[in-house]
Amino acid sequence: DANRQISEYRFKLSKAEQDITTLEQNIGRLEGQVARYKNAAENAEKVEDELKAEKRKLQRELRTALDKIEEMEMTNSHLMKRLEKMKANRTALLSQQ
Repeated sequence: DANRQISEYRFKLSKAEQDITTLEQNIGRLEGQVARYKNAAENAEKVEDELKAEKRKLQRELRTALDKIEEMEMTNSHLMKRLEKMKANRTALLSQQ
């Protein structure tokens, strides 16, 4: 009976050692996954920061371009009014002759 118990305990010990080995392998695999996910997250954050900076730059450029468009439209309007006045003056001068 003692030999049977010893044999049973040896089997349980062997099984426990196999389980420990399997768990250690799983730990190694999971640690590798964690490292990869951490690197991916860091890279994603870096890309996000770069995209935010690019967005701010493009928004500044857009505001500048819109300001220039508004200024040019005002200048164009002013020049169109001057042209109309000049045409009116020319027509008036021609009609006086």
